[in-house]
Amino acid sequence: MSKKLVIVESPSKTKPIEKYLGSEYKVLSSKGHVRDLSTHGKFGFGVDIDNDFKPDYITMKGKGSVIKELQKASKDASHVYLATDPDREGEAISWHLQDVLKLKDKDYDRVVFNEITKKAVTEAFDHTRKIDNNLVNSQETRRILDRIIGFRLSKLIQRKTDGSSAGRVQSVALKLIVDKEREINNFNPEEYWTITAHFTDFDADLYNYKHKEITVKNEIEKNKIIKELSNNFTIESVEKKEKTKSSKFPYITSTLQQDASNKLNFNARKTMQIAQKLYEGIELEDGPVGLISYMRTDSTRLSNEFVTDTYKYIEAKYGKEYVGSIKVSKKKDNVQDAHEAIRPTSIDRTPEKVKPYLTSDEYKLYRMIYYRTLASLMKAAKTLNTTVILNNNDYQFKANGQIITFDGYLKVYSDYEDTKDSILPPLDTYKSKVLISQSIEPLQHFTKPPARYTEAKLIKEMEQLGIGRPSTYATTMDIIKKRGYATIQEKKFVPTDIAFEITDRLQDYFSHIINVEYTANMENDLDSIAEGKTDYIKTLKKFYNEFEPSVEKAMDEMPKKEAEQTGEKCPECGNPLVYRKGRYGKFIACSNFPKCRYIKSEQKEQKEICDCLKCDGKIIEKKSKRGKVFYGCNNYPKCKEAYWDIPTGNKCPKCNEMLVAKGKTVKCSKCD
Repeated sequence: MSKKLVIVESPSKTKPIEKYLGSEYKVLSSKGHVRDLSTHGKFGFGVDIDNDFKPDYITMKGKGSVIKELQKASKDASHVYLATDPDREGEAISWHLQDVLKLKDKDYDRVVFNEITKKAVTEAFDHTRKIDNNLVNSQETRRILDRIIGFRLSKLIQRKTDGSSAGRVQSVALKLIVDKEREINNFNPEEYWTITAHFTDFDADLYNYKHKEITVKNEIEKNKIIKELSNNFTIESVEKKEKTKSSKFPYITSTLQQDASNKLNFNARKTMQIAQKLYEGIELEDGPVGLISYMRTDSTRLSNEFVTDTYKYIEAKYGKEYVGSIKVSKKKDNVQDAHEAIRPTSIDRTPEKVKPYLTSDEYKLYRMIYYRTLASLMKAAKTLNTTVILNNNDYQFKANGQIITFDGYLKVYSDYEDTKDSILPPLDTYKSKVLISQSIEPLQHFTKPPARYTEAKLIKEMEQLGIGRPSTYATTMDIIKKRGYATIQEKKFVPTDIAFEITDRLQDYFSHIINVEYTANMENDLDSIAEGKTDYIKTLKKFYNEFEPSVEKAMDEMPKKEAEQTGEKCPECGNPLVYRKGRYGKFIACSNFPKCRYIKSEQKEQKEICDCLKCDGKIIEKKSKRGKVFYGCNNYPKCKEAYWDIPTGNKCPKCNEMLVAKGKTVKCSKCD
């Protein structure tokens, strides 16, 4: 009897899912995407602009054998289940698989599960559906937009600047970094003073004069106040208030990346790689199981079943008084609420239980996710806050204290949130109502410029502004660093000169597109396409009709940056030699290109191997354009002798050609 075929994205998912489904099913992996846009057609977009942006897809490199395996398996199968990730990208991958495998509607079903556990997987197979073409259209539109903007702007940037790429989200994120740096450079520090009264058990700070806010701007003002103060302070009021401190929502992708950066010192890419592993499955004592739900989400929702189980766990372990209520967020317009928040797949699977099966970093991230989720369903902490106002010659000083009266969610979350008691003496019981200070200390300060973006702060800013999607943040950070547009100093982004140059050039011609509002609105358009409310072809046409004229204008009018001269003259025509950029890095060439095509050879020390048998030259070690080592004559191009294996300098006794060595084996380069 033919088995049912299940296709997932990641090879690591196949083993646990096959185990959960049983012997009737065969589970194979597509190993991610199998197709992508070609580089054919206008500007190499792989998109037919004049035919409603029809995409031209080709098989990705190395995926031919994967497709053949899946085609054979699908023909042998009684039914095919497409079980790629539960997001738009996963939906698009399923659509590509349906297309390349030539599956008709009756031949396949789409399966979606938010976690890789036996219950979640088996239940998903009871609620199958067909591919959602709206989700596919949304993802396809995103890919086409990114291809068009990336290809056109990158080509422009390469021609006109020292930069190498630009992009729809990348360039807006870079502008945020550059704008912040300009804000820092233009910042003028301002002087101010604080005045603190020190008592035996606490401190109080000056904040009012005659019950109106006061700012001490300079030393003259400070000296005047100090002269008017004595060491005698009258207790003006003691106010006590009970306050509640609520836990945070469970993690979404962006908040997980932010906290992992701030608390664990993980960059965004590392966080997502570890989270992917925790989601796909960890080999525990009783077999492989996914430890967390799907990690690409912007929803804070938790399933009713998980909430019920967690309430029971909290009551049993900590007591009924610690059981909280479900936190309800104000839903943003572009939240994909079909997903859940990032949570443990079982509240009973504590970090301590699974620690022996995890690496140190996996344990740290899982522990943070586990206790964040647990805390979100626990009661708020309660504090008793005390505010004391002291009067000294009409100057009011304030002291604050706090006592935790009920720890609530802090019972489990104190390692991740700094909330401590700050106890004031029982000043409301003082009979004299007068306190004597030990000293009054003025301190000079200067206002500080805004801080540069850390990865965590940049991700938070992008999320709040609606730029990009949670799954793209890590890639955006990587591109900015790899392209040399920013360096990381003290964990903060510092833009390079190239970043300023690129940002300014793009703003000169594309300020209507490379900006926060346009990029955020485009995300809303993509969400609307996913919901079936907006026509994706109209969206692409509207964008392209605005974008392409700006590109053409920039190509014509944007000044080209003068190439940096080396200080040498071209030996062939006498014009200055300049540094140029090529596919394989910088090189030196004539400034009179294309009339003069002189390129200076690299003056590297050449490793001589042996004499050339064809001329009076030497065989030297060289590198191909792709960086592979080979051995050729230094009289090239007059002598074109070359070998992939190491030449020995000895002749073959049969044909007099070069003998070459590969490891311990010596053979003839011609007759073998």
